[in-house]
Amino acid sequence: MSQRLASSVRFAPSPNVTTVRRAFPLAQTLPWLAGPVWLVAALVTWRAPDADDFPATNDLAVLFAALGVVLLVAAAGRRLSARAPWAIALGVGFGLWEVAQAKLLWLPRPFFGTPQDLLDVFQSDWRKLGDSLLHSLALLAIGYLGGATLGIAVGAGLGRSPRFRYWVRPIMRLIGPLPPVALLPLAFVLIPSSRVAGDALMALAAGFPVAVLTWSGIAAVDPAYYDVARTMGAKQRFLLFHVALPAATPQIFVGLFMGLGASFSMLVVAEMLGVKSGLGFYLQWAQGWAAYPNMYAALLVMSLMCSALMTVLFKLRDHLLNWQKDGLKW
Repeated sequence: MSQRLASSVRFAPSPNVTTVRRAFPLAQTLPWLAGPVWLVAALVTWRAPDADDFPATNDLAVLFAALGVVLLVAAAGRRLSARAPWAIALGVGFGLWEVAQAKLLWLPRPFFGTPQDLLDVFQSDWRKLGDSLLHSLALLAIGYLGGATLGIAVGAGLGRSPRFRYWVRPIMRLIGPLPPVALLPLAFVLIPSSRVAGDALMALAAGFPVAVLTWSGIAAVDPAYYDVARTMGAKQRFLLFHVALPAATPQIFVGLFMGLGASFSMLVVAEMLGVKSGLGFYLQWAQGWAAYPNMYAALLVMSLMCSALMTVLFKLRDHLLNWQKDGLKW
């Protein structure tokens, strides 16, 4: 009897916890708060007087209101549960930014702009921003893809050929650890085109981690795999492309992630110092003219570009390495 009583007490749900959950269904309430938060931000933006003559105030209020309506529709369709806290936080953040800067001017201008200033940049200068984005993507694509391809080839040679490793390893240990930024003046002297010089330095920035991790991945392959393939008549080319590289693919992707981050850094430096186009050049131009809203807009576009490219690379990794998609997150 006592054991039954203890068991029933042990596994009975707590009435206090149940009551709290019923009284405060937070997970169900938060999605419905996101839309009103943005609508309140829109009302404050529209009705509260500006501290100065800022552009695009009405447009910003319309944008906030549209976001509020979209969030309400998403809440009604139950598509906002996981993103509701972030939607609320962003709405509160933009609302506070609007009040603190556009309505009260608490922060010194022009170093700190208003949401209206940022929206005005995208409305008035979107062509130059879009052109800079395309130039940056083109420069990054050539440098990063060239460096990644060269890095995989060098890493495969280091992992499979002792003679290749004898000659190339000292060169890699001498040049590879150098920051590519340190070679920027030399590259602009040796290579007449600043664009080609930027591509070469981005290829170096991406190629070194890819080569090292490709080499490490191939070196970690179990020799028994090669022995089994040889007994079935496999040649060196088959061992490389069907045994070594597939087994080293997880390590190769780690090198690709590291190389992409290094290429982003080198891209901005190259565009600021030599290449007369791209988001880095736009940043330098905006800083020179004290156009700080333009600078913040370029930073936002650059952040979205880098995040999108990293996401694409992770999607590719998850597709090729489906059995390891939970091992590395972005």
